[in-house]
Amino acid sequence: MHKPNFFVFTGGGGTGKTAVIEHLRAAGELTVAENIRAVIREQVDAGARGVPWLDAKACRDLTTERDIADFDRLAGETDRVFFDRGLMDMYGANGVPPSAELIEAIRTRRYNTRVFVFPPWQEIYGTDTERWEDWSRMEAVFDQILRTLPELGYEPVVVPKASVEERAAFVLART
Repeated sequence: MHKPNFFVFTGGGGTGKTAVIEHLRAAGELTVAENIRAVIREQVDAGARGVPWLDAKACRDLTTERDIADFDRLAGETDRVFFDRGLMDMYGANGVPPSAELIEAIRTRRYNTRVFVFPPWQEIYGTDTERWEDWSRMEAVFDQILRTLPELGYEPVVVPKASVEERAAFVLART
């Protein structure tokens, strides 16, 4: 299933994706929250192991399951939908090979080919209980995303470092 009205925001943690998603949501756009942060939060609260630093495979599988469910739940939507990360974000994430389920989901559930990539931006980067990677990791994640997206049939569009409003306008002008 190809959904050209589904747009993905990707990039390392702390690059401003969620701020732009929230801005678009407040402006009336349909948005989908990032699943990996919810998985991490729930796993930590439950004292479970499905977090990237304990069991990255379990985290991948839990996140993939939610990403598939979000895509399928919105499959009939014809308006634009902005996703704070998509299925391709778990492809090779945290050094874990993609599962067969993830590979099949990426093959059969296609977003718009243009994926908005938020570059590392040290001035806005911060850590918290769910995002603890150091700055050098964010730079490596950006490079990995730029290499992986074309392999998966997507065109990376790097979002400029600017205000939330300017970044949202940049995205909207390209959807």
